[in-house]
Amino acid sequence: MLYAAYEAQHAALGPWRAAARGLSDWLHHVLPEGPVESTPHELWAGGALARSLAAAGDVFARLGLTHERPHFGIDGVESLGRHHEVVEETVMRTPFATLLRLRKEGAPEQPRVLLVAPMSGHFATLLRDTVRTLLQDHDVFITDWHNARDVPLRHGAFGLDEYTEHLIRFLERMGPGSHLMAICQPCVAALAATALMAQDAHPAQPRSLTLMAGPIDCRVNPTAVNELAMSQPMSWFEENMIHTVPWHLRGAGRKVYPGFVQLMAFMSMNQARHKQAFRDLYARLSDGQRAEAQATQAFYEEYFAVADLPAEFYLETVGKVFQTHDLPRGVLTWRDTVVDPGAIRRTALLTVEGERDDICAVGQTVAAQDLCTAVRPCWRQHHVQTGVGHYGVFSGKRWQREIYPRVRDLIHQTSV
Repeated sequence: MLYAAYEAQHAALGPWRAAARGLSDWLHHVLPEGPVESTPHELWAGGALARSLAAAGDVFARLGLTHERPHFGIDGVESLGRHHEVVEETVMRTPFATLLRLRKEGAPEQPRVLLVAPMSGHFATLLRDTVRTLLQDHDVFITDWHNARDVPLRHGAFGLDEYTEHLIRFLERMGPGSHLMAICQPCVAALAATALMAQDAHPAQPRSLTLMAGPIDCRVNPTAVNELAMSQPMSWFEENMIHTVPWHLRGAGRKVYPGFVQLMAFMSMNQARHKQAFRDLYARLSDGQRAEAQATQAFYEEYFAVADLPAEFYLETVGKVFQTHDLPRGVLTWRDTVVDPGAIRRTALLTVEGERDDICAVGQTVAAQDLCTAVRPCWRQHHVQTGVGHYGVFSGKRWQREIYPRVRDLIHQTSV
């Protein structure tokens, strides 16, 4: 019922948001940029009023959610002193994901990296800055997870086992000598996939594994997110967080954790920050400071593009990762096989954490180092980035200038 009610409200407001966006775009087009001039001529011409109306229309239009994956928007990149055009190329596709390669036209062979994006209510494009930075020195592939509400019910369930299996299959397709890098939530599946491939002496097991701000052991320094996951029994999550995709969508009948529910939960944790961001956006647009407003506009366009999670994956993640901590306890299984990180010997390990991370606290990711007992000391590295929160670990200036060089060096050192 909740999903159907949301869809009805979304459809009802759609035309109004489109009209507000159209009016705002037209007014911004005809009005000059720059601060409002408080002169009689400006007031007579309606400039201040028009700017205020344009700003209000822009803010109202941006409060609506979308359910389609945004574009990466990476048309080109500088690599080895040359500019290369970037082309999105589908390497492999399943009902639930696409292995996407961002191929640099005319670039020489470089280390292949599989970047594992979270399946956490947003699309893989949330890692746009991560991808753009990696492209400078690597051949980048990414897990482009599909919106579960668009996956027909006939394709079956998708849980942690299927997620982990996708990583193994993608690495197989990329071939031996590839590298694996996971951001946030998929760190558990990435470590599990690497361990399983090591247990099988798989020829395509990754040469390096980089885990960034991921919940390997949530018992360490629990955050508000961890405490929320522990505050209710699994039956509560199933009854209150899982909903059915409405009949008019391609995934009709599929049980999902809706992206809009996830977004509301995240926003409720930082209500004051988001309210202030929209106040600032309105103020800048009203004052004609469109260039200064672009960063906020771009962030919320991405943030409000939401994707549903398969119910099986969400519930198993809450249960096995956040409540019973199966991986650090040594009881995580994949299709009845116990996952043993101690089997990893041929893969270098880098763990990265953010000092101010309030989603995955310091200590939760480095726990992987204690699990991978057979990795040689010279192949282990850990880095805590000062001054950054969760998103600063994989985007922004600190990521580009301080974290990325460590990632790049490890990958290149183990590619020889």
